[in-house]
Amino acid sequence: MHSRTVFFVSDGTGITAETFGNAILAQFEMKPRHVRLPFIDTVDKAHQAVRQINHTGEVEGKKPIVFTTLVNMEVLKVIQEGCKGMLLDMFGTFVHPLEDELGIKSNHRIGRFSDVSRSKEYTDRIEAINFSLAHDDGQSNRDLAGADVILVGVSRSGKTPTSLYLAMQCGLKAANYPLIPEDFERRQLPPALVPFRSKIFGLTISPDRLAEIRAERRPNSRYASLENCRMEVSEAEAMMRRAGIRWLSTTTKSIEEIATTILQEIRPEKLVY
Repeated sequence: MHSRTVFFVSDGTGITAETFGNAILAQFEMKPRHVRLPFIDTVDKAHQAVRQINHTGEVEGKKPIVFTTLVNMEVLKVIQEGCKGMLLDMFGTFVHPLEDELGIKSNHRIGRFSDVSRSKEYTDRIEAINFSLAHDDGQSNRDLAGADVILVGVSRSGKTPTSLYLAMQCGLKAANYPLIPEDFERRQLPPALVPFRSKIFGLTISPDRLAEIRAERRPNSRYASLENCRMEVSEAEAMMRRAGIRWLSTTTKSIEEIATTILQEIRPEKLVY
């Protein structure tokens, strides 16, 4: 059971409120129920949001926690005056003190996505996502010279989600290739990747964890057996050492941690956030 309901109220997408709120909530041992209320950009919508928040508090018998990133002061006033939850106004907490310190007013714009969608950075990020999808799981050897990073590792070691995270969050063109039995027999990296050794980053994982993940996909198979997982991980790590490529274990790391480590290692010239 969740211990508390947390609302993320915004006159934009709510992504900023939720991202920031989650970073704060991660410091507490709790599993709250998340409710995002985006596009609360009129007084009427604000009143509806207040009713939903207050009703939740009445039903659960606990104050909801409410993170807001509301720019429209008229809309914010409705939330401030009517909400019976614990209200955390992130713009009020950070933007207003910055205005005082800098001696200038903020733009007070609702979101920034209409501007971003017309920018070169946005176009580059979409191209990176398309590139990563086209080069997922070794689907294509084309244009590897254009890759920012090439991830290698055994099947189910975290290559695909890491590639997509790097593309979506950082605008990096990330290809990924699985190491397969033929590679282990040759004791060499896939031939198509050799010319791009400097761009390769390896992912490994503990055999026990790998067996658990694979068993969810193909239970009672040799593919998921602990013996096979031990062999593949051992061969993959030995191959990475022989090739002199950088690698890390994903066993206990989140996608964000994996991606950050890769960024620190490859230090690409162009990062998009």
